[in-house]
Amino acid sequence: MNNPQVPEEYRPMSPWAYFGYEILYAVPLIGWIFLIIHAIGAANLNKRNFARSYFVIYILVIIVIIVCALLDVSLPLKGAGVSA
Repeated sequence: MNNPQVPEEYRPMSPWAYFGYEILYAVPLIGWIFLIIHAIGAANLNKRNFARSYFVIYILVIIVIIVCALLDVSLPLKGAGVSA
């Protein structure tokens, strides 16, 4: 894993590192700050690309929420006897 011939910026991350960063990025405020920091300036390319992909997922989710709000898509509660 720690091959001295591979530069630090190209060293692969372990599966536990991905799992840990995923948990860190899911924390509402602190995680988002770390996500932006890692997406912009992480020295390791694997960490930077993972943070960028996670950032893109957040952006896509926000876009879907906005589109659903504009189209007035609600939860399927209308047919369940709940009057809206």
